[in-house]
This record gives sequence, structure tokens and C-alpha cells, in this order.
Amino acid sequence: MSQKLQNAKNLYLEGIRDGHYEEAVTAYTGARYTQHSTGVRDGKEGFIEFFSQFVANNPERHIDIVRGWEDGQYVFLQAYQNIGGTKWVTTDFFDTDENDKIIEHWDVIAPFTEPNPSGRTKVDGETEIVDEHLTEQNKAIVRAMIEDCLMGDAANIRDYFGDVYLQHNPDVGDGIEHFEQLAQDPNAPLKYDEIVLCVGKGNFVATLSKATFDGTAYCQADIFRLADGKIVEHWDNVEIVPENDVNSGKF
Repeated sequence: MSQKLQNAKNLYLEGIRDGHYEEAVTAYTGARYTQHSTGVRDGKEGFIEFFSQFVANNPERHIDIVRGWEDGQYVFLQAYQNIGGTKWVTTDFFDTDENDKIIEHWDVIAPFTEPNPSGRTKVDGETEIVDEHLTEQNKAIVRAMIEDCLMGDAANIRDYFGDVYLQHNPDVGDGIEHFEQLAQDPNAPLKYDEIVLCVGKGNFVATLSKATFDGTAYCQADIFRLADGKIVEHWDNVEIVPENDVNSGKF
């Protein structure tokens, strides 16, 4: 495991799960810490301010890192959280400095829901990273699919997906036909506007995108698994973009 990936996990597990927020943010972040998490101010002081109250208010904290990888200067994590009986899924993106310390953080947080029509949850499924030599190729495929299909007319959507397509979105079942119908609907409420980050490792690619849902600004995180040059599995997380947040904004 790379040092930057370990630092991101440690910030999560030691700082939030174990409640050592001051020690963790001091040890694992760099000279600056630009924050895009809703309600958390920039800097080490903002992290300590927020999580001192969070830890005090939530004495029962269970957190599992489900998926995680590094890609150059960036790190991605997907976490399952049970905070006092309330279950959440968090998708986190981190930027790091030359010393592998965290200097910027983005996240999308949403409730953990019941299984979707195909019986899949927001976190189960494949986790093994393979085909590391295909990282850049797979990132290009995902980026092209979003730009072509989710920002375009989706006419070529089947070119990007495998014969088997496993879906973890809470409202959509397996199979490309369900996603195709949604993507090709001109009145679909969800619109992708811009890819902000694309972080991959081998057969996994995670993206952070600006989107709108019925005209409301949303922060959209997607995780794709690829095999043989095709997308074969998908997870996502969606959070509304708050107005006048205390930090540097969601993006």
C-alpha cells in the first residue's frame, strides 16, 4: 500500500472512527488542507473544530473502508459508516503533496439504502484491483462514456458496456437496458455538466462530477469496474450542493 493511500485511510480511521482527530489531521495533512466537505472549514483547525463536536455527539462510530486506491497525486476511498445506528456511504477524493501528505479533500455523502431491484447494495460487489497496466486506458473509456452519453445523446451507449452490467444504484437494476432507457430520456432529471476528477487504478475508475437534478446542483460520484475494455459494474453517490457553505465549496 502506498504511503498516500495509507495516510488517507489513517485520517479516516484514526481521526474519525477512533476519535483522534487532532493527532490524525496533524500527522497526515500537509502545509495546507483545502476542504470541500459540507460544513467543514478549511485547514487543520476546521477539521478539529468539526470533528471534536462530531465525536462528542456520536460516541458509536463504525467505519469500514470498502474500496481504495491511489492514482498519481490523488487517492480515492469508498467507506461504509454506521454512526449511532444511522448508516452512510462516503466517497472521498484526496490530493496529496510531494511528501504524500493530504492537501485537499472532496467528498460525496449519502444514506446507505436498502438493496436495489437486483438485490445489490451501494457497497457490495467486486473489490479486487487487477489490470493495473490498463489504468489510463480505462480512465479514458469512462471519461469518453460520460462525455459522449451522459453529456451527449447516449446513442452509442452500448459501445461502452459489457454484456453483463451489474448495477448498485439504489433505484436501478442490473442490465444496460435500464441505464440506456434512463440516459436516452430527453426529460431525464439528472444531467451531467462537468467531470471534476477522474481517479483510477487498473480495472476501477472513480469520477467526481458536477451535475443537476431537476435544476438543482448536485455533486455526483461514480465508481466503475471495467473488464476487457468495457464497463461491467457501477456504484454511485449523490449529494446536493449547499449554498453559502463555510468551506471552499463542493468543487
